[in-house]
Amino acid sequence: MVVKKSLITIVLSTCLLMGSLHADDKRKVIENLSLDRALDIMKQENLELKVSKFNEQIKEYEAKVAQGYDYGKADVTFQALRSNSAGNVFGFKLESREANFGDFGAEEFMNNAGAAQNGDMAAAGRMYTKPPHELNYPGSRNHFQTKLNYQVPLYTGGKLDQYKKITNALHTMSILDTKKLMQEKIFQTQKTFYDISLIEDYIVNLNEIVNNIEKLKEIVSSMKEEGYAKDIDKLEVQARESEVQSMLSKAEFNKKLAYQYLSFLLNSDVKSIQTINSRVPMPKVVKEEVQQTNLDIQKAKLGLKITDMAIKVQEANLLPEVGGFGEYSSADNTPFNEFLDKDSYTVGVQAKWNIYDGNINKNNLEKAKIENMKVYEQVNLAKRGICLQVRKTITEIKSKEAEIQSLDTQLEFANKVYENYRERYKEGVSSISDVLMKQSKSIQVLLKLLTAKNDRNTKIFELKSIMNQEGEEI
Repeated sequence: MVVKKSLITIVLSTCLLMGSLHADDKRKVIENLSLDRALDIMKQENLELKVSKFNEQIKEYEAKVAQGYDYGKADVTFQALRSNSAGNVFGFKLESREANFGDFGAEEFMNNAGAAQNGDMAAAGRMYTKPPHELNYPGSRNHFQTKLNYQVPLYTGGKLDQYKKITNALHTMSILDTKKLMQEKIFQTQKTFYDISLIEDYIVNLNEIVNNIEKLKEIVSSMKEEGYAKDIDKLEVQARESEVQSMLSKAEFNKKLAYQYLSFLLNSDVKSIQTINSRVPMPKVVKEEVQQTNLDIQKAKLGLKITDMAIKVQEANLLPEVGGFGEYSSADNTPFNEFLDKDSYTVGVQAKWNIYDGNINKNNLEKAKIENMKVYEQVNLAKRGICLQVRKTITEIKSKEAEIQSLDTQLEFANKVYENYRERYKEGVSSISDVLMKQSKSIQVLLKLLTAKNDRNTKIFELKSIMNQEGEEI
């Protein structure tokens, strides 16, 4: 049971492996891969990093959108209309600069006026009571209008400037998110490389144990022929051989899972790697450098700056807004006819100042100030938390190094004890059960040693990730 649990701890978490089980057959196949090359491929091909970089681009364009509001907006509108509505037709003529007295029924008025002078009193009445037919029942008219409209903010209390700064800061935040994800993938790639290397070492040791069992089988067979061994001795050795073969099979399966995960990280089909036998070096830790380079602290500081900007945005809501606009147009019953002769313009300025909103803007301002104070404390918390995490990780690394040193000694002693008991079995002093028990102890110490080495490597990779140090080939 101890053997099974120890073996599991050597291998990385398998829950993340499932995404790579249905890998694309078209991915490139890589053999004899070095760690340095693996990190380069991961930075270029990892799918999560690609998604994160797309998010960076989105934030970059959002920042450009915010900058664009400073320059205002210009629209060109072309209208083609036809109507016999009295109001529309008269308006069309005015916009085309073609309105005349005839549009007001001047001809009818003058005819009635002439008739009235000749004594026609009915005509005199029609002059004031009968609506002009030309004005109220005009013929249908076409209307083509081209209009250029430009609107620009002149003063917003600094709101637009703060929006630009906020969107730029959010773009920077997305870059930090990508860097944070990059550190996580570097950690996972490094750890997987060392996991595979340790499993390879474990497999080598298991094969050596299998060879020892084969020698032990020969000893048992020889002693049985001489009458010093029993059938049960042979069965015990065979049972141990079956157990070790099962452990070897599980180790091969775990190595396969580790390769699948590495393939997932690199978005490639990795068949083999250059195993690493050296220990991961302990990085130099300087408190001030950690606080400057740690990505979580950088993100917290940037978040604090964003809340400063948010306060200024809310303050701008209490100030007036001034905007300017200009319009240039030309219209006629024929498209673009006499364009410059019938053109017109309108310019103006609009000012708006909210004087009452139920204290909504004021309360939003106070909320932004409190948010700023909260984030300020979060920055302090991040600094202290990261320092505590670094100290804790360093302590755990030192503890694992002491454990590794002890287990190295224990393994050497356990191997010698096993060899001693094997020789004693040859002499008939010890039983085969004693020999196999000592061998089992040797295997247990080996697993503990490999597990401790794996734990130490993991902690160092975690420390380098906290310090924002990219991995190098060891």
